[in-house]
Amino acid sequence: MAVSWTGNKLPHGTMSTPYAKGMIVISGSSCKELAASVTRRMDVPLSPTDIKKDSSNETHVDINVSVRGKDVFIIQTGHGNLSCNDLLMELFILTYACRTSSARKIIGVIPYLPYSTHCIMRRRGCVTAKLLASMMAKSGLSHLVTMDLYHKEIQGFFDFPVDNLRCSQFLIQYITSHIPDYKNGVVVARYPGVTLRATSFAERLRLSLAVIHGEVKDPHDGRNSPPPDDHTPRRIQVARKEKPPLNIVGDVEGHNAFIIDDVIDEVDSLIAAAQCIKKSGAKKIFVVATHAPLSGDSPKKLQESCIDQAIVTNTIPQEENSKICTKLQTIDISVMLSEAIRRIYHGESMSYLFKNVPLED
Repeated sequence: MAVSWTGNKLPHGTMSTPYAKGMIVISGSSCKELAASVTRRMDVPLSPTDIKKDSSNETHVDINVSVRGKDVFIIQTGHGNLSCNDLLMELFILTYACRTSSARKIIGVIPYLPYSTHCIMRRRGCVTAKLLASMMAKSGLSHLVTMDLYHKEIQGFFDFPVDNLRCSQFLIQYITSHIPDYKNGVVVARYPGVTLRATSFAERLRLSLAVIHGEVKDPHDGRNSPPPDDHTPRRIQVARKEKPPLNIVGDVEGHNAFIIDDVIDEVDSLIAAAQCIKKSGAKKIFVVATHAPLSGDSPKKLQESCIDQAIVTNTIPQEENSKICTKLQTIDISVMLSEAIRRIYHGESMSYLFKNVPLED
């Protein structure tokens, strides 16, 4: 069951009907429940759309209301009942349909932006996140609302405004409200790259910080040196880089450990980190993350692991995963999305949504 952050009221009231005449909210097929919750909080209808595939597996959309001269908000997340690529194609076709139907503005509300982790150049590869940004602009999007991008610098890939919302306040409020002994805890950064985010959590929770060192997050990044051989001149032979042993910098013995991460997908490395923490004497282990795609058999692995609870948000639907893994606790972030939509529609400042959120988050 999802946990609400601030109840059913928006911080500055709901969207009254006279002011919503110029707004259209439609949903893709990935997060219909989240879209319904967002529109219910704003007191505006979720406009009907027909999305289907024909016998050749091509996507067809029909928007059953007029969007001429309207501000259209398309709610679609990057993971759900269909593959990521199918959901993106839905988004592009919905956007282009609104564009060719003379919509005034088209705003994409994408809580989990797909391909956001593909933002670093790999050997003989490409920066796919930049390609995605160009495709969104070409399809007709004029604004993007998302949450907790893998790297904040990804906003620079887009040729239109991007509002990168933060959900750490939801996660922190859940910890302080639902975990009675959270003060006997330690915030743990799962790998050095997430230390700034973990530090932000530790400061606001007034807890100490530990860092797991030695886990190589991406072993295929092209920086592994080839092994020396008899055919390589001695002056350029370089030994293969060995993976350092997993260890914890900091004290977790006798404390609850809150492992901070941004995206939980394949959980093997996460479970290895949790086992390392458990061997170091931690009492309970909590995983705290924004997005949880949990691909493949990750929910089953998480259920069978030493992790006591995984606290995530509903930027990605978790209904099916929750049936397999009872350790999942989903927090509802629809109140923030609805307030963001309201403010964008009325041309108001978005700074309220970043109140008390440090720059490091």
